[in-house]
Amino acid sequence: MAVEHSLQKRVVVVGAGIGGLTTAALLAHRGYETLVFDQAYVPGGCASTFKRRGFTFDVGATQVAGLELGGVHQQIFETLNIPLPEASCCDPACAVYLPNESTPISVWRDPEAWQAERQRQFPQSEPFWQLLKTLFQASWRFQSRQPVLPPRNLWDTWQMMSALRPDTFITVPFTFSTVGQLLKAFGLYGDRRLKTFLDMQLKLYSQVGVDETALLYAATALSVSQSPQGLFHLQGSMQVLSDRLVAALERDGGKLLMRHTVEQIHVENGQTTGVTVRNQKTGEAWTEAADIVVGNVTVQDLVQLLGEKAPAGYRQRVDTLEESSGAFVVYLGVDQAAIPENCPPHLQFLYDYDGPIGENNSLFVSVSRPGDGRAPEGKATIIASSFTDLGQWRSPKTYSTLKQEYTNTAIEKLGRYFDLSPENVVHVEAGTPRTFERFTGRDRGAVGGLGMRVKTFGPFGFANRTPIPNLWLVGDCTHPGEGTAGVSYSALTAVRQIAAQD
Repeated sequence: MAVEHSLQKRVVVVGAGIGGLTTAALLAHRGYETLVFDQAYVPGGCASTFKRRGFTFDVGATQVAGLELGGVHQQIFETLNIPLPEASCCDPACAVYLPNESTPISVWRDPEAWQAERQRQFPQSEPFWQLLKTLFQASWRFQSRQPVLPPRNLWDTWQMMSALRPDTFITVPFTFSTVGQLLKAFGLYGDRRLKTFLDMQLKLYSQVGVDETALLYAATALSVSQSPQGLFHLQGSMQVLSDRLVAALERDGGKLLMRHTVEQIHVENGQTTGVTVRNQKTGEAWTEAADIVVGNVTVQDLVQLLGEKAPAGYRQRVDTLEESSGAFVVYLGVDQAAIPENCPPHLQFLYDYDGPIGENNSLFVSVSRPGDGRAPEGKATIIASSFTDLGQWRSPKTYSTLKQEYTNTAIEKLGRYFDLSPENVVHVEAGTPRTFERFTGRDRGAVGGLGMRVKTFGPFGFANRTPIPNLWLVGDCTHPGEGTAGVSYSALTAVRQIAAQD
């Protein structure tokens, strides 16, 4: 049963990624009249799927955090009275292969096993890891009290201050610190293996390496894979998350319209009044009135949707952001014989210390498990992604050649671990930033948010509450950042703010 809302305000949500669907489902459950538009074929955004020749491929996201008791997904699904999807723990969360090494660094879920692993792999580094653990525990306690970051009015500020306790004050001296600075403080910055391992992991979770990642963000990103938290592999596919949120939304009277592009957010007399929508099938465009508009979009896309109505200071800040990352992804359907015995579900490879973490010098690989719903019996999926510069994919003249070069290079490097002989490969497909732009609508196909630098992390990042009244932002450009758990938390925060002001 939905919770009746006295004013029955009309909400339009732009974008049916996990952040947008979570926002919409929670608002519909509270009794708001909720309508979601998305230009794609299926909901889920970067956590959606597509099917080819009997294989189901996760588009982007392949791991889920927050399914444990008290985790953000568990809290939201319990509120919506829908069951959590079936999932298994990723253990190890990732097996990381450094250049010219045949034995991986395994990030175990059991804290003691992970401690023993890192002490073996990185002697003399334990004081660094212990401080990270202390900062994580303090940050987690603070975050569990649902602060609003960054605060933009008195109510937000009160929520933030109410979350502060003496047990979180240890984080204060590190507010402006980076991981690189902490490594230097412990005399570990010259440890190439340790620094490279951290660069690889942080690039996955924060888009930037040790020299730029905010320490307090890294403390969580590098610790959340250990029990009692953890990373999880969903049964079926990542699509199950969005499917269940859509079911909850529609049960509570909300609507989702796919293949509908929002072309403009309207602002009159200083506040949002609705959106212009175009039906991609018919070409028909109209204005959809709304009391509240929630953008599950990037900040760059939000500014574009506002056009001349974008506040000058907000636009200037967006224009001065560092370049976002893109992703090149290879999707392989293979015979099970291609997969080594006891292969972890998630692996990360760096092929050359002197090369960048990205541009096919580094691959993050997700492998399906037998019976997990992603491949026919006796088959498996391999999804390998690397970070890539957005600009090089814009030229129509070089696009096809570059895509083929990247595909060939990725398959050659994957073939060093997997048996990708022709008889084992059933299907090959590749996605580029242009692919992501086409199917997710994200600005130039950027993925993963803004990069968790000090100036864009937590209290210094972009707020859910925009400068325009009744216009809200959720997703990986807001606190606490990327990942399904992060964008779901941003949705939960925005819903609390919307409900509080009503």
